[in-house]
Order: sequence, then C-alpha cells, then structure tokens
Amino acid sequence: MRAIAHIENDYTEKFGVPRQSGLNPALLSRIVMEPPYRAAEAFRGIEAYSHLWLIWEFSEVPADAPFSPTVRPPRLGGNTRVGVFATRSPFRPNRLGLSCVELIRLEQTAEGPVLVVAGADLMNGTPIVDIKPYLPYADAYPDARVNDAFQARRLSVVIPDGIASRLPADKLEALTGLLSLDPRPAYQEDPERIYGVRFAEYNVRFRVEGGVLHVIAAETE
Repeated sequence: MRAIAHIENDYTEKFGVPRQSGLNPALLSRIVMEPPYRAAEAFRGIEAYSHLWLIWEFSEVPADAPFSPTVRPPRLGGNTRVGVFATRSPFRPNRLGLSCVELIRLEQTAEGPVLVVAGADLMNGTPIVDIKPYLPYADAYPDARVNDAFQARRLSVVIPDGIASRLPADKLEALTGLLSLDPRPAYQEDPERIYGVRFAEYNVRFRVEGGVLHVIAAETE
C-alpha cells in the first residue's frame, strides 16, 4: 500500500481537528496527488459526484504501536474503556481512517489535478491511500443505530471584534467552526483554564464557561 496523495489545509496539529468528517464544512482542503497519480484521465467523471470517501493513514500514530483491544475515547471522558472496533480511534491494528468529504471543485494546476474538498477531518500533510465516490443509495442509512455518547456537541463561540478583525475573512468562519466543536477533552471543565489550538499560522487561546467558548488571543507564530 502506498500514498497516492496528501492533504493541505489549516489543521496544523492534531489538537482541534474535528473528530469526524463533515462537522466543519467551512474549512476547505486541497488534495494534492503524488507524481505517479497525476494523470487527468484518473479523474474523468469525478465531478458527477458531490461527495467522496477518503481512505487515509493516521500518520502521527507510531507504526510500531502495540495492539490494544480497548481504547479510552475523549468523548467518554477519557476514563471509560471500550473496544477498539466500537470506536473510530486512530490507535488501531492498521492505521487507516475513513472520511466523507464534499467535492467543491477539481482544479488543473502545475501539480496536476487537485481536488478541493470541504469538511475534512485530516491534519495538514496526512497521506491519502485511496479516493472513492460516495453513493447515497448504498452508503447512507439514516435510521442506523449509533452510540449517542459520540454525537458532536456544539459550543457558542465569542470572538471579540478586536481579534476577529485581525483574522482573514476566509479563515474566520472555519476557525469558528473548529472551536464550536469543543476541542477540549470531555473531562476538562475548568472555566479558568486557558487552552491553545494552532490553526493555519495562528496560535489561538481560549477558555470555556457555561457552554460558551471565549477567544482571548489569536497571534501569528
């Protein structure tokens, strides 16, 4: 198995990356193909699909990490163990991730065909090993049962005007979407604690109180 592409976006560290795809549609990513896979014919017909499946590698997980049959998902407070195959944890026997993204457009560039997609939950630079079209009639089960503990929770986000005005307009919406997903571990609820998340070239610091996330600084590094 080999990487056929890598992703480029503003998620520059693991902390803060959405825990599932589609939760932050405001953030656009570029899928840049590796040289052997840049043939335009390989993308013929792809624009007929609105969404794509990405199969990718959890490249930040050590390749020699020992197998553990149980994991402690952050959404369960980080203390409850569940079976690895009952989660989407990156700590798996094979470090493969699966994400559904929206195809915004196909660009022809000096780097070959580039897919611009929305809603990715991949960190910048993540290797992609395959791309497949999403088929609603085969892939969607609206009545499927799910563990409610893993449902995404949203926070209200307050960014003071003095900070928001210094952020590019095309990044402000995506940053707000990232923060609204509450990047903190579920077991951390200290309203006085200051957290930091890196997004694009910014180091964003915030605190959370009563379901509201307050941004207190956003500085370039």
